[in-house]
Amino acid sequence: MNKENIENQNSEIEIRRSKFVNRNSSFEIIPAIDIIDGKCVRLTQGDYAQKTIYNESPLEVAQEFESIGVTRLHLVDLDGAKLGKVVNYKVLEKIASKTKLSIDFGGGIKTDDDIETVFNYGADLATIGSIAVKNKELFFSWVKKYGAEKIFLGADVKNEKIAVSGWLETTNVSIYDFIEENLKKGVKHVFCTDISKDGLLQGPSVDLYKNMLSKFPSLNLTASGGVSKLDDLVELKNIGCSSAIVGKAIYEGRITMNELKTFLK
Repeated sequence: MNKENIENQNSEIEIRRSKFVNRNSSFEIIPAIDIIDGKCVRLTQGDYAQKTIYNESPLEVAQEFESIGVTRLHLVDLDGAKLGKVVNYKVLEKIASKTKLSIDFGGGIKTDDDIETVFNYGADLATIGSIAVKNKELFFSWVKKYGAEKIFLGADVKNEKIAVSGWLETTNVSIYDFIEENLKKGVKHVFCTDISKDGLLQGPSVDLYKNMLSKFPSLNLTASGGVSKLDDLVELKNIGCSSAIVGKAIYEGRITMNELKTFLK
């Protein structure tokens, strides 16, 4: 790509950035690294049979993100999620020790020992999903013990109902009831994934997030799933999301590292 084309591309990114309603308010882009067998992969709609390996070294990927100005990382232990216990804690340790990224780590956190392991090996936040539905008492004990700032609650949704167990099981719990209960218990950080959007690069579930934010204006909401281009990030910020997790769009080149770098300035 010649200099003129690069300048034109950067100019287009600046135009997108200028669409932000309030440039002074924060909006965080959180790249995702999903791990299977110690490698950086992505699944489509949570299906382990639809797996693509993008890099043998998650550390290399994390360092590349850090080099362009990313400060936060969403690290997912897919082996752990499948087995029901934390597996890839050594990958977490390596990234935490060799970068300055703030890491939220999830996948397989089911017990007191699991969450302690996650924090001991370098995570800044523990990502919790199914346990918050299946064992509320245990989950709320973690919120109390470690503090709400250390807990990143995952709300996986299918038709506005909470899904658990790696999306294999849809409950009768409404996303809105789920959020209300957890906010009352002090939870502060929530990310919501619309299963129907994840990994398809067809755009995020904007209407769902709008509904959530209209019901809970103080919610610190991170959008997850479906982001396919920079304009999606602009829209998510403008409706009130505090951040967005981005995975496949980066790995498939829909959002380039150069675009991210310019966008993060």
